[in-house]
Amino acid sequence: MKFKFFFPLLLLLCSLSFVVHSDEQGFVVQDIQVSGLQRISVGTVFNYLPVNIGETLLYKNIAPAIRALFKTGFFQDISMSREGDVLMITVQERPSIADIEIEGNDDLKTEDLLTALKSIGLAKGKVFNRQILDKVEQELSRQYFSQGKYSLKIETEVLPLERNRVSVIINISEGVVAKIKSINIIGNKVYPEDDLIKHFELSTSGWLSFYTKDDQYSKQKLSADLERLRSYYLDRGYINFVIKSTQVSITPDKKDIYLVVNIEEGDLFRLGSVKLSGNLVVDPEELISLLQVGPTEVFSRKNATLTSKAISDRLGEEGYAFANVNMVPDIHNDTRIVDMTFFIDPANRAYVRRISMQGNTKTRDVVLRREMRQMEGAWASSIKIERSKARLNRLGYFENVGIETPKVPGTRDQLDLNFSVTEKSSGNLMAGIGYSQTQGVIYNASVTQDNIFGSGKRVSVNFNKSDVSTLYSLAFTNPYFTRDGVSLGYNFLYKKTDAQAANISNYLTDVISGGLNYGFPINENQRFTIGIDVKHTTLKQGEFAPPELPVWIEANGDKFLTFPFAIGWVRDTLDKAIFPTEGSQQRLSGLVTIPGGDLTYYKISAKDQHYFHVAKDLVLKIMGSAAYGDGFGDTEELPFFENYFAGGVNSVRGWRDNTLGPRDHCNDTCNFDGGDARPYGGNIKILGNTELIFPIPFMADVESVRLMAFFDIGT
Repeated sequence: MKFKFFFPLLLLLCSLSFVVHSDEQGFVVQDIQVSGLQRISVGTVFNYLPVNIGETLLYKNIAPAIRALFKTGFFQDISMSREGDVLMITVQERPSIADIEIEGNDDLKTEDLLTALKSIGLAKGKVFNRQILDKVEQELSRQYFSQGKYSLKIETEVLPLERNRVSVIINISEGVVAKIKSINIIGNKVYPEDDLIKHFELSTSGWLSFYTKDDQYSKQKLSADLERLRSYYLDRGYINFVIKSTQVSITPDKKDIYLVVNIEEGDLFRLGSVKLSGNLVVDPEELISLLQVGPTEVFSRKNATLTSKAISDRLGEEGYAFANVNMVPDIHNDTRIVDMTFFIDPANRAYVRRISMQGNTKTRDVVLRREMRQMEGAWASSIKIERSKARLNRLGYFENVGIETPKVPGTRDQLDLNFSVTEKSSGNLMAGIGYSQTQGVIYNASVTQDNIFGSGKRVSVNFNKSDVSTLYSLAFTNPYFTRDGVSLGYNFLYKKTDAQAANISNYLTDVISGGLNYGFPINENQRFTIGIDVKHTTLKQGEFAPPELPVWIEANGDKFLTFPFAIGWVRDTLDKAIFPTEGSQQRLSGLVTIPGGDLTYYKISAKDQHYFHVAKDLVLKIMGSAAYGDGFGDTEELPFFENYFAGGVNSVRGWRDNTLGPRDHCNDTCNFDGGDARPYGGNIKILGNTELIFPIPFMADVESVRLMAFFDIGT
């Protein structure tokens, strides 16, 4: 009996041994055949398959090989079998995405949504994976939630197409924007809730909310507002201020949002001692003068941060571009005193190895490099670097100017200065026909190039013909006539003017002039100019001229050769040449005709304008100007055709061109249209102007156009 039992057991063990042995051995793959491919090439399968012809494939490695092919994401089913020494692979490809249609999106552009979907793997030409539809809903929800639309509904539909392709259709119901119904702050004892909330960007609905969208909740805006709230307290001495919690509640219909912020103000802290420590490479007395905090003052994080920046900037002037100025407060909770130490680590003085320019596809390198105030081989000065950037901006040739200061690999005291610019059109060729209420039908043609051939030189040729005037002009300016920045300009002009058509007294002038001018830099922001012209003027009185004209012509004649000599001064700290956002500009100019000409007179003028960045995308401009002229020598008064006029789009808007100011003594007998006396101009002009400048709603990224609200005053 024992023998009978042992013999079958022995046979079973031998059989298992053979199977295990065969599994371990596998077989040598003599060929690989793949079936079921439609779009994917055989080479792609072989590239990801961890088995090659001629290798031994163990049966235990078949499952890992199948997993390797699944990881590609190309297939939804894979099977392997053996026919002799041939490995047979059968696959079923996933469909490819032939098209993506998005319907119902009004607030967000289709292009922006497609870009967002591409980032999560859903794009034309990619393999379709049904699991990714959940990510699609999450991504679109994120996009719309950031716009305050929480009642969003998304439905997706997948339509099969021929050749194993699918079309993905996304139907969006955006819903309405959820508005902030109320904002409450709990725990405030020192400052009223209204005073705190007015510093928030988020707000309940107001009359400007349609433009500012401040009543639309977003997580990013709330985070920024909480940081403003924290800064408000830290800048007023409440160093232990803490935001304990924030609750955001939305109504069931997802139309109204309620915000509640719980805070703990803490105690008011004052400064004790204020010290400087570390390596003071700059005169300590000079650094002390930069301190914006002092003993017994209420602690202010803002002033402490400004102090750190001021010291860091001062070190940057001396070449310590990598300096660190750390604010180290020592808080004494028992006495509510903060001892402040500014620890200075200047690191190594950094030198500029190389300055490179990128993006100037039209403008020559020399045009950019001559604006550099930071030199190669010199130590890196933060002020000179920023000044170089500002000068590039003021050229008006570039939409954007960027700067990077990477360290030179392998060194401790060198950096490169990389400027990147985006060229914009610096010239125009124009020909057209138009109509103006004042000038009637206007024909014009002009060629203006502020940066001709990328040289930085300016050329302008103009032709303009209207009911008011006929103009031909040619001008040329070389801003760097010398290497020191002395400019040279030429100008030639012919202008025929019918003053009556410009709402002025009834006379005509023909002017031919030509001249040259020089400009001399005084410093980085100031410039002095001189120029002289030769000017010939022919004066004709109209049929209905006022009585002043014959009297003046009798005394002075009707043809004049004059030699105007002009001087000017300008101080310019504007951040950009076109649509500046901050800075100021002041101008003084004077003109006098040199004795020896037929007329002797002078004119002086002054102009001051300031730009203030008052809020996001809002710029306030304040401008004032004054001008005065008079005659001297044999010319008793300023010639009437040199008088100042006000009114119109360039001075006091709301008035017709040139209609604001003194009028002639014309009456019904000399005025051909039987109207009142016409503008005659005067020898004094005063203007004031305030503008609030902002981008066009929904077109904030367009840099070349702005809207403005204005208030003008003048005489």
